[in-house]
Amino acid sequence: QMADPFLYDSGERTQYGCLGHEVQIEHIKAYVCRPSFFTDKAVIVIHDIFGWLFPDIRYIVDLIAGHGYITICPDFFKGTEPWKTTDHWADFADWMKDHDPTKVDKEADVVLKYLKEQCGAKKIGIVGFSWGGMAVHHLMLKNPQLTAGVSLYGRIIRDSEERYNLLNPTFFIFGEKDHTISYDQITLLEEKLKQYCKVAYKLKVYPGQVHGFAQLKPEDMKPDDKPYIEEARRDMIDWIKMFT
Repeated sequence: QMADPFLYDSGERTQYGCLGHEVQIEHIKAYVCRPSFFTDKAVIVIHDIFGWLFPDIRYIVDLIAGHGYITICPDFFKGTEPWKTTDHWADFADWMKDHDPTKVDKEADVVLKYLKEQCGAKKIGIVGFSWGGMAVHHLMLKNPQLTAGVSLYGRIIRDSEERYNLLNPTFFIFGEKDHTISYDQITLLEEKLKQYCKVAYKLKVYPGQVHGFAQLKPEDMKPDDKPYIEEARRDMIDWIKMFT
C-alpha cells in the first residue's frame, strides 16, 4: 500500500520569525538568507512535502546561513499546493505523481544560475529533507555543479545501478525508527555505493529517531531527541564545509 510513505507527525509547530527574505527567480519564488559578511559559498535547501513556506525549513535555511553560506530554499513545487496535514493519505500517490522529486533539474539549474551570476557563488552545496532528500540523491547523480550533497531521510529509489554513481561527495542521514525506510534498504544502499560510487560518501543512522527528526526548531524538540537532532545538523554542516 502506497498510502502513507511519508507519514510523520508534523505536530504542532511554534511560529518562526524568519531572518531572510523572499525573491523571485525566473518562474520560481525562493526564500534566501545571507550571512552578515561576504562569501562566495552557497547552499541550496530542498524542502519536504510541506513546501518552502513551512517554518521548519526556513529555520534550517537561517541556521545554515549562520554558518557562513548564502542559503536558498526555492519553491520546487512551482506555486502548486504543498501537501497539507489535513490532506488524506489515500490521495498521496496521486499527489506524488504531480510532485516528482526526480524532476527538479530545471529548477535546480535556474537557482544555480542565480547563485553564480547574481550572488557570486563559486562553490555550491545542497541539502534536502525527506522529499527533498530524494531530490538531492537525484541531483547528485546528474549535476556536477553541486560540490557536496546531504540527503536527509529521502526514501531510496531503486530503479537502476546508475542510482549509485554519484558525481560529488554525498552524505545520507537516516533515523533508526523511520518507518518509511527500512534498515535493509540502508544496508543495500551502502553495499551498492561501495560497489559503484567513485567519490566520498557517508551513511549514518541516528538512534531512536523517526522520519523528519532533523528539521525541528529547538522549542519543538523533545529532550531525548535533542542531542541526536543537534548531532545530525552538525554532521550535515561539517560535510558541506569539508567539500565547499
